[in-house]
Amino acid sequence: MRILLTAALTGMMATTALANPPLREVKEINDGLLYVGLADEIRKNCDSISGRIFKGVGRLRAIHKQAQDMGYSKSEIETFVDSRAEKNRLKARGKAYLKANGASLEDKASMCALGRKEIARGSAIGTLLYER
Repeated sequence: MRILLTAALTGMMATTALANPPLREVKEINDGLLYVGLADEIRKNCDSISGRIFKGVGRLRAIHKQAQDMGYSKSEIETFVDSRAEKNRLKARGKAYLKANGASLEDKASMCALGRKEIARGSAIGTLLYER
């Protein structure tokens, strides 16, 4: 009986692992990481805007928990988050977002304008920022 239960549980875990797409394809996870990263870049590149650091850390923890609740292991999540390729992919998405919104890391005024716009909209990025 114990062998059958172990085999059944192992089979269920394998099915769950196979059912999950790679984390890079999970929109909610990727968008959440992107928004936290963009808020961080805005606060670092605009002297009149600060970040809600504890809220940002809380958002990152919520993203981690969401991935776990979706069936991803801690190891899978850490591998994804630590991956240089995934970091570069998210940076490229971030630069594209900035460009599409008329901002650039090299232009502090444009970063401030984007930050104020995101705060006014109450967007996922804006909720992580405040104007001093």
